[in-house]
Amino acid sequence: MGDATRNAAIRPDPDALLALAGGGGRGKLTLFLGAAPGVGKTFAMLTRARRLKAEGIDIVVGLVETHGRSETAALLEGLEVLRRRVFDHLGRQIEEFDVDAALARRPGIIIVDELAHRNAPDSRHPKRYLDVEDLLAAGIDVWSAMNVQHLESLSDVVAEITGVPVRERVPDMMLKRADEVLLVDLAPAELIERLKQGKVYLPANARRAVDSFFRLGNLTALREMALRRTADRVDDQMVDYLKQNAIEGPWQTTERLLVCVGPDRLSEKVVRTAARLAVGLNAPWLVISIERADSPPSHPEVTKRLAATFKLAESLGAETRRVTGRDFVEEIQKTARREHATQIVIGGRRQRFPWSLLRNSLPDTLIERVSGLGIHIVTGEETAERPAPGPRLRSRFLPANPKWELGLPTVAVAVATYLGDLIEHFVHLPNISLLYLLAVLVSAAYAGHMAALLAAILSGFAYNFFFIPPTGTFTIASPHEVFGLVVFVIAALISGGLASRLSDQASAASRRAASTQALYDFSRKLSGTVNAEDVIWAAVSQMRASLRRDVLLLSPTGDELTVAAAWPPDTELDVADMLAARWAMQKNETAGAGTGTLPNSQFQFRPLNASAGVVAVVGYRYAGMLLDAEEEQVLGAVLDQTAIAIDRARLSRESLDQAARLEGERFRSALLSSISHDLKTPLATITGAISSLRELGERMKPDDREDLLASIEEESDRLARFVANLLDMTRIEAGAVDAKRDWVDVADAVRAAIQRGARYFPNKAIEVSIAENLPLIRGDSVLLGQALFNLIDNAVKYGGEQPISVYARADADEVIVSITDLGKGIPASDKENVFEKFYRRGKPDGRTPGTGLGLAIAKGFVDAMGGDIKVESPAVRRRGTRITLRFPIAPTNGASPEEA
Repeated sequence: MGDATRNAAIRPDPDALLALAGGGGRGKLTLFLGAAPGVGKTFAMLTRARRLKAEGIDIVVGLVETHGRSETAALLEGLEVLRRRVFDHLGRQIEEFDVDAALARRPGIIIVDELAHRNAPDSRHPKRYLDVEDLLAAGIDVWSAMNVQHLESLSDVVAEITGVPVRERVPDMMLKRADEVLLVDLAPAELIERLKQGKVYLPANARRAVDSFFRLGNLTALREMALRRTADRVDDQMVDYLKQNAIEGPWQTTERLLVCVGPDRLSEKVVRTAARLAVGLNAPWLVISIERADSPPSHPEVTKRLAATFKLAESLGAETRRVTGRDFVEEIQKTARREHATQIVIGGRRQRFPWSLLRNSLPDTLIERVSGLGIHIVTGEETAERPAPGPRLRSRFLPANPKWELGLPTVAVAVATYLGDLIEHFVHLPNISLLYLLAVLVSAAYAGHMAALLAAILSGFAYNFFFIPPTGTFTIASPHEVFGLVVFVIAALISGGLASRLSDQASAASRRAASTQALYDFSRKLSGTVNAEDVIWAAVSQMRASLRRDVLLLSPTGDELTVAAAWPPDTELDVADMLAARWAMQKNETAGAGTGTLPNSQFQFRPLNASAGVVAVVGYRYAGMLLDAEEEQVLGAVLDQTAIAIDRARLSRESLDQAARLEGERFRSALLSSISHDLKTPLATITGAISSLRELGERMKPDDREDLLASIEEESDRLARFVANLLDMTRIEAGAVDAKRDWVDVADAVRAAIQRGARYFPNKAIEVSIAENLPLIRGDSVLLGQALFNLIDNAVKYGGEQPISVYARADADEVIVSITDLGKGIPASDKENVFEKFYRRGKPDGRTPGTGLGLAIAKGFVDAMGGDIKVESPAVRRRGTRITLRFPIAPTNGASPEEA
């Protein structure tokens, strides 16, 4: 391979470059990581801060916990410390970090200790690491400290090692996103000695800590975790550097994990284990949950537990996805192939007797059917007390509607028994058991799986008691009857199960069809809506009907958010709700109830993303209930369509505004062009003539004087016509043309216009033909005269040396006036434009005559009088232009003009 080819092949990794570019404008996070409390993280931060302060760096202390250590408190001297925010909680004063004050101060570097701290209930965020995210997003560099046991993926392992549960946790993504990780290390024996000396906790607390948490084995394990995590972070930074700079080196094997979870309690442990495995392998991982296509809607508790598992996985750096299918193993295989997964992580428990004899567990089936992939099985703890069945298990084996699910099979079996006994009185049938099979199918179709099982059991007993000899007892005399009864019960169970499954599938299909139809109707409604207000109300109505909760939509108005639509209309927002809505708008992320940002709000707010960014915010009343999977899908589809429709309405409005601006620009350009020629030329002529008269005075010959005076008069008239045209066009544009309704003699108006034209154009021949006894019309003689003169003026300009013709005649119920010239004519493509403002067709020498307003004014005046104006070209022998005016003849009936 040549050097050029080799250099082209070795290029920086695009994803690494995008990640590097994405850090622009964002602050840098420096994390001081320790194995346990007391190793000196805060001391190291403040020591480094004092050194930078001495170098003139703008560094402040947002919050530092000294825990009573005098040497740590002494390091705060000389450093700027922000005032804390005070909260009243349960009668106590609680001091917390004031993130708003830090954002207002906006230092170069800020120190925020105790990254894993849980904030007071009324804070902006429930966790301090979210406050740090706000500071980083604002471009402020942050120094913070945490212990390794606070990492989310290690909290359960630390609890097992130390016996102390970790309540304050930080997502692993904070460590992964840190620009610099500084390990503050201390030997376990030295740390225990410091603890005994009271340099970590107060003496009373120190003794308890040594007996529980601060044991040599615990500290050694925590130290190993801290060293390993720091080494992994350094390795990530090195790999990123190699990718960004296209440096060849020893690349790690590409691994990708597929993690399968459900709504059970074991899933949380599966996610944490997969997170540690992903960190160890430096591999991306995908967490999926599979639901049956024919399953009924999930219980709210199941949805809440699964959502919590997904939220945990996302905080640990995973991608989450919901999958729908019938065969779980097949769906896992499909997803693994599609995502190029190399290892599968799944939870499993040892099946108890007799279930282990009836079927394999999901992990066992996965091991049998999947090849070429590594499978990790995470087991749960074996306890003497079995955990309480989940809501889904209870809903599957306990009747949701006992009266229906228990009553229907009982009645169906009783009816089958009565019919069978009635038939036995008339004819003996060997297959009377089919009646009971019918009872099982009816129960399964209308009441579900458990009703079918109950109907099968009752049918077996009833068939044995009433129809198998000896009747009236539950004993069976013939062996073949025993076999027949067993086969019947098995057939009833199978057919009942199939019928129940078909019924569930039909119900699920009906729900999905209803959702699809609702979304289709909504999309059709939006496709015909161009007004943003109509789009908003349609979206709010649709979400209200789909979610059955209070819904509102807020749109930006300047720098503020206002409620554009709400259902019910009287829905109100308090201060916490508005803060959450603004957060969702500004940060482009979900906020409010059920999230980690301002959870005290009554609503959960979601941003509507379009091509121009966030166009609106939608909020729905949370009421402590998560949306199920189906509602989540419907809401997502509605939000996407609404965002697109609002963006389309915005683009349509901007397009109209742009068209209006372009029309205004064209109007101004044409007006300036007209003024520059049609004002400048007459004024120059008049000015020159006046200057000649003034300078020469009596020395000028009389004939020359008369010529100059005639030029002044001619150009003055030209200016007067131009100004009159502008005023007339302004009147027409403003709709201020008030045409009179007088009797008008068209013949007189034509003669007056021709006389006026002869005065202005003495060298132009005008041929006139006016029919006798021309009827009267209703209109305005002044407007008609001006329109005719403008048409004559146009014919003179474009008619060349040939004479122009003016004809007036009556035709049926109309009076027709036409002005014809024998010039070059008008191209077919320009006929529709001749009556537009400022339309001008240049002369052969390239000079554009007139202002382009004469024909537009003529059309405006004719329209105002109720007439019609048309242009024809060519007019005579493939040349010329004819403009025709048509006016309806006014019925006289002896009425006066005022009465007409």
